Amino acid sequence: MADAVQYRLERMSDELDDLERRGLFTRAELAEVVRRRRDFEFRLRRRSPFRSDFLDYIAYELRLDALRDLRKRAIIRATPDTTDHDADATDNDSSKKKKKKRNKGKANKWKKSVSDIAGVLRVLDIYRMATVRYKGDLDLWFRYLEFCRDKRHVLVALAQAIRYHPKVPGLWIYAAAWEFDQNLNVAAARALMQTGLRSCPESEDMWIEYLRMELTYLNKLKARKVALGEDVKTLQKKNNDASTWKEENKELFMSLNEQDEGPEESGSQGVALEGKEDLFWQQGLLIIQTIYHGATEALPSSLTLRKKFLEILNSVDLAHSDELKVEVMDDLKKEFSDSEDYWDWLARLQLSDSTSSSNLNRKEALSNKLNKSIQVYDEAVRRLPTSRMYSLYAKFWMGVLFADTEDSISLFHGGEFDASGFTSCILKVYQNAESSGCLTEDLACQYVSLYLRLGGLEEAPGRLEEARNLAKKLCNGPLSHAADLWNLRASIEMKSLATSTGSSSFSKENLSSLFDLFNVALPKLPIPEAEELWHTAMKLFSHEKVYFEKLVKCAMLSLSSAGGSGCGASVSSAVVGWILQRDGIKQARKMYKSLVNARKLYDSALDLYSQERELWRNYYSMELKVGTSETANAIYWRARKRIKSSSAVEENFGKKKSKYPAARGAATYVGDTVAAGSQTRTTAMAAPSVLSSHPSITMKLRRGQNITHHG
Repeated sequence: MADAVQYRLERMSDELDDLERRGLFTRAELAEVVRRRRDFEFRLRRRSPFRSDFLDYIAYELRLDALRDLRKRAIIRATPDTTDHDADATDNDSSKKKKKKRNKGKANKWKKSVSDIAGVLRVLDIYRMATVRYKGDLDLWFRYLEFCRDKRHVLVALAQAIRYHPKVPGLWIYAAAWEFDQNLNVAAARALMQTGLRSCPESEDMWIEYLRMELTYLNKLKARKVALGEDVKTLQKKNNDASTWKEENKELFMSLNEQDEGPEESGSQGVALEGKEDLFWQQGLLIIQTIYHGATEALPSSLTLRKKFLEILNSVDLAHSDELKVEVMDDLKKEFSDSEDYWDWLARLQLSDSTSSSNLNRKEALSNKLNKSIQVYDEAVRRLPTSRMYSLYAKFWMGVLFADTEDSISLFHGGEFDASGFTSCILKVYQNAESSGCLTEDLACQYVSLYLRLGGLEEAPGRLEEARNLAKKLCNGPLSHAADLWNLRASIEMKSLATSTGSSSFSKENLSSLFDLFNVALPKLPIPEAEELWHTAMKLFSHEKVYFEKLVKCAMLSLSSAGGSGCGASVSSAVVGWILQRDGIKQARKMYKSLVNARKLYDSALDLYSQERELWRNYYSMELKVGTSETANAIYWRARKRIKSSSAVEENFGKKKSKYPAARGAATYVGDTVAAGSQTRTTAMAAPSVLSSHPSITMKLRRGQNITHHG
């Protein structure tokens, strides 16, 4: 390793001598450069060099080369002029010649040498070693390509990158863009894109960029024809302007015969020219159609691809492209009529349609566009009465009505259009979603929040009562297990009570009604989903001892059902925190110990709710996961003793026990022995099926130990 490093350092001697000879670096500075390079070289030569080692070395070399270039420019500017000047020289031409001569002398003195290119070559060599070591690092490859593009060494790097990563669309696009923009080789760029599409046929970006490249090439050809005197849009020469210009510049043309062209000949030439230009645009349109058909064949289920194709066609001024646009729209309707995203995109597309609103004022035009969008959405919900379709429809109306939403439509918030009269439309959307059974938890929360928002805008207190009644109806209906909806209802109830009383404090009757609400909601909601509701309840009843103690008991039961404090750590910490503020450190420490011990938590909960079968089953499941077969069997027999109906125990524990036949057999055998009062030794011949499946019992029997019930 040391020999290899020394060899690489010795190859730098010509560069270092040149830097010292030109006065760019002193000997001490060059010694420091050699020391730093030696350190970097040793880092690269170790068994497993890091990616950062290569990048640090590259960054150091780039800074060093930038310093060299800066010092070189400073020395050139400070070089004194050795040419004698005549004091009385007043001729401008002679002074310009002298200035050119001086600049030429400086350039000859500072022409390029080995030190000017050594830094770039060294960085390229480091990048090459880095990409060989880390072939799969795409970020490193793109850094390499960017540096090579700046230094005009990109061809070799692109070939290596594509050879190692033929399935990465970005590399093909990068290579084609370089050939098209920098190398000005359209044929090579097209060949690269086509090869990339064969390697990555399912890449949407490849197809879109291929279409962009072909359209850009057509625009360049259009600009070329415009420069030759042809119209931009139709690419047909204007006969009047051309004849006028030809008459004014008659001397520029040489007549082959002495007879002037007749009007029929000029007309026939115009027809030929028009046919030639139409043929050109037909070929361009044929290329675009070929790209579109190839893309749809490779990606038949991609809605985004077709939308991007249509956006590109709308953004360019391409003759004879209306037929392709109609084809794209027909394909969209045929293939994606059962997609909610298609209908949402089609409805929003009506807002950007300017064909039918050119002769109308702005307000009428906006009204027509909105009506078209509403018609599309109405047709969509008739064909696809799904929750997502109603959600997209409601989201559209929120963007129309409110300017501060995330997807607000700025077209309706300029002050010229009053959208407040359409509030009944969005309420009708939510009502239809509710009647059709498509009202999800998110839609229900949006539905209730809309009443609150409308009440704030219209300053109508009746909206708050409507929101309260709606939340109550939804929580008591099919969305009774929606945690966010219960949380919203609780906040509305507290806001309503505070508004009716005119103060932030609640009376005993109000506290009782609020506790009844929380007591209904909290037991039926899982702890992880209802954490915010638990925090709200604890904060509200923190100064009410009776309600707070009931709330803590309810929390203990919910935590036990959830499998311990790990599933509701936020609620557990909140319980301990509020008890610390209320009752002091001793009670908080006691509560903390009971919460962190899952078995004690289950035991304390079962002391309060001994007939809860689900609680017993969860306790038994936890012991099967983290405990032993003996502890799980003990929970099973405790449940049989405590629960009155033994058949209910078998129903609740049957599925869990079937997964562990050894534990079930051991438990049944031990239970039968204890129930019969047998305290005698049992031999291995008594229960061969149990002993073969439970080796711990076999060992006890061989040692002559008694099998007793540890429950």
